[in-house]
Amino acid sequence: MRKILALLLVMSCAYTALGQAALKGIIKNEANEAIPFANVYLQGTSIGASSNEDGTFILKDVPLGKYTITASTVGYYKSSQTINVTGDIGTIVFKLKPNTQLEEIELFGSRNKRAEKLETLTRLPLAPNEQLQSISVLSHTLIDKQNALSLSDVTKNVAGVYTFATYGNIRESMSLRGYRGIPILKNGVRINSDFRGIGVVTDMAGVDNIQVLKGVSAISQGLGGDLGSAGGVINIVTKTPKFYDGGEVSLRVGSFGQVRPTFDFYGPLNEKQTLAFRVAGSYERADSYRSHVNSERLYINPSLAWKPNDKTSIYLEMDYTDDSVTPDQGTINLGDYATNSIYKLPDNNFLGFDSDRYNSVNTTYAIRFEREISDKLSIKAGLFSSNLETYTEAAYVYQGGGRTGLDVLPDGQRYREYYGDGRLDKNSVLQIDLLGKDLQTGKIKHTFQVGVDYRNTQFDNTAYTTEYPTTNPYVDIIDVLQSIDNTLPSGVSVSENPDRTSGSRTKSYGFTIQDKITLTTWADVFLGLRYTSLERTKGDFIGRTLAGAKRDDAFNPLVGFNIKPFKNIIVFGSYASSSNPWTSFYTDIDGNELGTERWDQFETGIKSTWLDNALRFNVTYFSTFSKNLNLQVLDTNGTFLGYYMKGGEDTRNGVEVELIGRVLPNLEVIAGYSYLDAKYKDHVSYYYNSSPLNTPKHTANLWTRYSFKNTLEGLSLGAGVYYLGERPHNVWSRNYTHTGVEPGVKPFDLKAYTTVNLQSSYQFNSKLSLDVFVNNVFNELGYNAYRTTYINRIDPATFGTTLRYKF
Repeated sequence: MRKILALLLVMSCAYTALGQAALKGIIKNEANEAIPFANVYLQGTSIGASSNEDGTFILKDVPLGKYTITASTVGYYKSSQTINVTGDIGTIVFKLKPNTQLEEIELFGSRNKRAEKLETLTRLPLAPNEQLQSISVLSHTLIDKQNALSLSDVTKNVAGVYTFATYGNIRESMSLRGYRGIPILKNGVRINSDFRGIGVVTDMAGVDNIQVLKGVSAISQGLGGDLGSAGGVINIVTKTPKFYDGGEVSLRVGSFGQVRPTFDFYGPLNEKQTLAFRVAGSYERADSYRSHVNSERLYINPSLAWKPNDKTSIYLEMDYTDDSVTPDQGTINLGDYATNSIYKLPDNNFLGFDSDRYNSVNTTYAIRFEREISDKLSIKAGLFSSNLETYTEAAYVYQGGGRTGLDVLPDGQRYREYYGDGRLDKNSVLQIDLLGKDLQTGKIKHTFQVGVDYRNTQFDNTAYTTEYPTTNPYVDIIDVLQSIDNTLPSGVSVSENPDRTSGSRTKSYGFTIQDKITLTTWADVFLGLRYTSLERTKGDFIGRTLAGAKRDDAFNPLVGFNIKPFKNIIVFGSYASSSNPWTSFYTDIDGNELGTERWDQFETGIKSTWLDNALRFNVTYFSTFSKNLNLQVLDTNGTFLGYYMKGGEDTRNGVEVELIGRVLPNLEVIAGYSYLDAKYKDHVSYYYNSSPLNTPKHTANLWTRYSFKNTLEGLSLGAGVYYLGERPHNVWSRNYTHTGVEPGVKPFDLKAYTTVNLQSSYQFNSKLSLDVFVNNVFNELGYNAYRTTYINRIDPATFGTTLRYKF
């Protein structure tokens, strides 16, 4: 018996010395809402973890003993507890108190917290400030505070982002770092696959945040098939379910008959809170400052979330937009290609017809799966798809000459034709990633991603032929200096032309591996490599018929570093490349294909935080360039000789500066400035050192908001100032012709403009608020143009009010 007791005593001592336990708990705020991605750690040890999206956490393999366990996250005060670990503990609860000074950083998307679905874009499980790329996250809180309705309203808060064109105010095409029409994604999948980046329309009612990834993004997104791919991408992230009840409704009314109700409801669907839903949506009806122009939109965004256990999450998401708008070509330039004589068309004059219409229906779907293998390993998989269908019937005015075969009309006279156009665009992405967070190999930590993806794109352009009641190839001739008749004459009709209908199919397979290697507490190294295999089949591609199939593949590396000389400062640098296959099948004089083009990017800068993380100041320098472009070979008189050659050099160099956060406890600020030097160098088509169209050297943004305390508590005042510098409306061509391009003639510049927005908001209580705002308060006159095809005036002074109720 004594021997047995002694043996038990020895085993008990051994268990006490060598035993380990698991600690489980949850982190909430004072409203009993879960706090995801908070940091939990045992002081004096290397044991720590992040809370899951439902606020739960687990610390495994904890030696028995007495500890101080701490929970912290941006926007809340740190909280600690003393625990005595004698075995497994599953009841640890933290309730964090909000830190008023830090809370409002969420307006801009905290860089110390992983933004919703950021990993669909970057593929690495890191917060924005930890990523190597330059990333800006704009939260739905900022969208609400600024009463933003469009993509350009939101992204103008990011230094260097500006509107490239609106194509008659029917879409938003955005530019960044001198590249036109950067790709726009929704939940990580393309919406419109047009290589020119002609843009999309989206509704802010269902947006959780908007992520802007600057520069070359091939490491996560695959080969760049767009003119703007080397500039960056914009990812629109939709709202997802919450496992607690809540929601809001709002009503916005404004200038030109705008009426816009919205709703957002969410909560659990069962008592165990393993199933949750969310549904958001809006309806909008508005006229325009331009007579005969109006719009109508219906939007709905339903989603479901299922957590069968504490390690598994499954999400089902859908997003539906039905948009109908009158295309507005804008106005015309009365001068020649070298002279800015843009005519301020009276608001009661419209170049088109009353029956003109652009309709677009966009539906996106997503199925996402997340599984925690351990506290350091997880699997994420997602299937995303987008269907976009558009149809247009509208007028188009032009001066004649050039390729039209018609005489050039004088002064303000223009030919007016009528056309139809349709497009069906389908995109899908299947993405599977194995993610590791802070895995230790000796003294080195690894945060890594290994993943595969499959991308499929198919689009079909439906061409139409217009029948006119006369032998003229146009409806009529108008004079913009006079009153314009907007009634479409009888006898004008459009019908499908199957001989001109075209399309394309693209599919690609990718393998990506990335690793953030933490060498010391002050030094990280990033290594990444992507292999992509892409195949295109069917139809026209960039003006040339592609017979059969064309396959391209490429390896794209990413290397970089983060150095932290001080706790609040990160010095970073990186190199990345992007391969561009869109002209790879062009052949030289001997009939040999020239192959895939390539863009290279170097980037360096400083990221810093101040005032106890309440203020961020970042400076970035970038240099992106391409050599060995596939260029047309031309005769001395400008005639295309039928083959291509390697040559040319395009460069984009610049500096971006941003200041974001709170300079005082109740004063918020977003400020940014971008300088861009975008040039064509040794190029057969463009003059040396000429700039790409619509590329400004200078852009700047400033938004500030002051919240009153004490006697005026609940009142806040905001103001925004946005500057867009001069930019050429077209390219300066040696021999290349296009709409609004005359070889040898330097194009005129669009004038710089500055707009000012003002806003006041009153919070009656925690649920009810009222906003009153005026945009472009000084009625600044400015234009956004795509060549001379569309010259669209920015909106004049407009006002509105939003009543919002949260529950």
